[in-house]
Amino acid sequence: MSITPQAKQKNRAARRGLTVERVFTTPGSHPYDEVTWGRRDIVQTNWKSGETIFSQEGVEFPDFWSQNAATIVTTKYFRGAMGASTRERSLKQLIDRVVLTYTKAGKDNGYFASDADAEVFEHELTWMLLHQVFSFNSPVWFNVGTASPQQVSACFILNVDDSMDSILNWYREEGLIFKGGSGAGLNLSRIRSSKELLSSGGTASGPISFMRGADASAGTIKSGGATRRAAKMVVLDVDHPDIEDFIETKAREEGKIRALREAGYDMDLGGRDIVSVQYQNANNSVRVSDEFMRAVESGTSFGLKARTDGRVVETVDAKALFRKISQAAWECADPGLQYDDTINDWHTSPESGRINASNPCSEYMHLDNSSCNLASLNLLAFLREDDTFDVERFVKTVEIVITAMDISICFADFPTEAIGETTRAFRQLGIGYANLGALLMATGHGYDSEGGRQLAAALTSLMTGAAYRRSAELAGAVGPYDGYARNATAHQRVMRKHAAANDELRPLDEMDSAIQTAATEQWLTGITIGEANGWRNAQASVLAPTGTIGFMMDCDTTGIEPDFSLVKFKKLVGGGSMQIVNQTVPRALRRLGYAEETIEAIVEYIAEHGHVVDAPGLALEHYEIFDCAMGKRSIAPMGHVNMMAAVQPFLSGAISKTVNLPETATIEEIENVYFQGWKLGLKALAVYRDNCKVGQPLSDSKAKTADKAVEAVAEKAVEKAVAAPAAEHARPTRRRLPKARPSLTTSFKIGGAEGYMTAGSYPDNGLGEVFLKLGKQGSTLAGVMDAFSIAVSIGLQYGVPLETYVQKFTNLRFEPAGLTDDSDIRMAQSIMDYIFRRLALDYLPYETRAGLGIYTTAERTRYAETGSYEADDAAELESFSQSAGEQAEAAPEAPAPAPAAPSAPNPSASSPSANSPSVSGAAAPAPGARLVTSGQVHSSAELFELQQGQTADAPLCMSCGIKMRPAGSCYVCEGCGSTSGCS
Repeated sequence: MSITPQAKQKNRAARRGLTVERVFTTPGSHPYDEVTWGRRDIVQTNWKSGETIFSQEGVEFPDFWSQNAATIVTTKYFRGAMGASTRERSLKQLIDRVVLTYTKAGKDNGYFASDADAEVFEHELTWMLLHQVFSFNSPVWFNVGTASPQQVSACFILNVDDSMDSILNWYREEGLIFKGGSGAGLNLSRIRSSKELLSSGGTASGPISFMRGADASAGTIKSGGATRRAAKMVVLDVDHPDIEDFIETKAREEGKIRALREAGYDMDLGGRDIVSVQYQNANNSVRVSDEFMRAVESGTSFGLKARTDGRVVETVDAKALFRKISQAAWECADPGLQYDDTINDWHTSPESGRINASNPCSEYMHLDNSSCNLASLNLLAFLREDDTFDVERFVKTVEIVITAMDISICFADFPTEAIGETTRAFRQLGIGYANLGALLMATGHGYDSEGGRQLAAALTSLMTGAAYRRSAELAGAVGPYDGYARNATAHQRVMRKHAAANDELRPLDEMDSAIQTAATEQWLTGITIGEANGWRNAQASVLAPTGTIGFMMDCDTTGIEPDFSLVKFKKLVGGGSMQIVNQTVPRALRRLGYAEETIEAIVEYIAEHGHVVDAPGLALEHYEIFDCAMGKRSIAPMGHVNMMAAVQPFLSGAISKTVNLPETATIEEIENVYFQGWKLGLKALAVYRDNCKVGQPLSDSKAKTADKAVEAVAEKAVEKAVAAPAAEHARPTRRRLPKARPSLTTSFKIGGAEGYMTAGSYPDNGLGEVFLKLGKQGSTLAGVMDAFSIAVSIGLQYGVPLETYVQKFTNLRFEPAGLTDDSDIRMAQSIMDYIFRRLALDYLPYETRAGLGIYTTAERTRYAETGSYEADDAAELESFSQSAGEQAEAAPEAPAPAPAAPSAPNPSASSPSANSPSVSGAAAPAPGARLVTSGQVHSSAELFELQQGQTADAPLCMSCGIKMRPAGSCYVCEGCGSTSGCS
């Protein structure tokens, strides 16, 4: 596995370091000098208790960094005791701590041809981190450049043999990894089953019994010193005699949770009684073979084999066993599947051992006792303003990132000597990406479409091809990985498999074609260089969850995931919060050719409903572009599987992703997903059926009251207006209008139809009646409109608030609909939609209609110019206008493009996200930005529940108490960046 020191010295003498080109930076100018910096205060509270859990004043960030990103970086990654002078207070300090360490190690280990090349590397790496082009995984930010052990890896695979020493050592090693804030996985299949004998004559305990001890240990050791649970993966081969018990472990425990909850025990995740239930701290996966899956396909039997001598100890019906796997997954989301033969067919180092397991999120798969450090690219940062993809800068970014990641192995510390030895010998890396869902939407591709899959596949091929090409160049500069010589034939075979898969791509448009052409060049060049030099890294790419670092980069979507929802929850710099429609939506609509006023109407509709179904002016064929992970138009389960299958041939490792199914999904549907995953060549697959787990803090009354929350404000208003305070069953009293009353007549035209509305008021200026007259209509419709007018008028006189009618009748969609002649209401979905918007503008106070998202043209214009809808802003809008208007406070709603090298676009300006409400970079948010009532929602998941009346099936964050959102096969908190798995 290793080479002699004499050979190393001889090879090093014959090598020359890398020459590094400037791409993003300008000679003679430091990246920090090209952006505007500002100070802000970071305060974090637990909304349930009201307790302040973190506070640091005057931290320094660029003005285009969002408040979310600044909060997460300050709370998670700044090092030093709070209040101490050594505490980091600026993003500059954090980036310098990491980048300067990498640069020094690169120079010390001969990576650069000259000191000038090292300086260019330093500046380029700094620029990319500063401008959120990519991010290293969390352990790098935690540890590099500190006095702590410089652990850079987030993913670990352990080894356990069939001996008590090995099993106890497993407990110890897992505990050390959890303590360091990372996660680990392992395969227990070497341990004898409970159906086999010990050498002493007794019966073996079997791996399931030892899982109990490891589970208790994981539940006790707080990961990284935090309060989130540890992240771990347990794998068992499908031919292990204890496989049925393994399959059912978590499903049985889920039954206990249900029974104990019904008995009144606190069984929520983190609840005081949940610790009495076992196996809750691990993800379980069954490692299935092609032999087993073919037996399932043909309906034949399958043998379970003893661990000691390989004899068949039991024969089972393969289809029945597969059914049990699917049923358990239906009941509690575990176990997932790992497809063993596919995994090992793409293994670059089989002569050094098989791939038996994965990390907790299933994206890193390599040798036992090994680790992988990750980094993820922000794909939207490479989409130019003209909606073309910057292939050249993408390739150059991959070069720099791969170089930096490989350098980190030179100085990294590892939790065990065995892991350090394997990692230094094979140098496994995991470059990946985030924001794929946002990129697809921005370029007009549906996530579940052939065009979307082709683009994703081409991008992934280009990334991995460029990574391995750089790895081959690194091998020429500093030598191949130590295990390469033994595995050269296998490694070259896998490279050719990747290249062949790339050749099979069939681009559908100009963007796909340009990317695939570049990928072809990278694979051909990389293989040619690699056959001469070898490769520096046994593994180069994976697709990780990118939870915390996704927020650090201000990404709309994590990893390979589609958008969670079209409406996002935003925290503002000066305090307060708002909801905003993902700004990839208007960008996509412009690309599709929609007029600005139609875009504004669609965005307003999305802001109110959270989806695009029946959005005014949106063509049906464009609906799929805006499909999300959840909601009214959620992506079908096989849409997720097909996307994974499209990119899997271009990854060294696998994909962290859970395929979500609705609560109504059947066991047969899960069977089909698992079976198709094998057929389509995936390496691993996990499923989650909504609300299948009761041990989540979401199965209480919140799930039943999500619908009611949407109408809570209106119902309270009705109760206040019509309820008699003294009598429980008091009837409302009609307040008739006087004989003479003021009135306002409005003429209107909607989609070519003309009409008149007369609104009569009480003398004290309260609306009391409405009469509608439609021109050139038949007597039947005229009679219906008269009756409708009388019904509304009587309701108003009995005290039904106008805002209730506005809520109920706006956004009704029927003909006639379309453009109006009203300068304040440009588009109407129906006559009812127009009438009640007009009444809201004429009769409701500003604060009420602002909450309904209804503004005059003058107010919109004023907001675009000043950041305020009103000249004399309402008190609850203070933080909103402050965020929009104070660049010195680095407001996330005002991302100012930073000056950079003349040829280098600023990704923050050219790649708008939910944190950049204006595509042009102007101070004012786009239409669709609304205030969020304090105390009502605290995250996008909770906003989704409020808007769409559906529960977002995710746990609550243990740090700040808000609902998390899915990120790969984990969950991530938007408030503090905490994750439920490896970071």
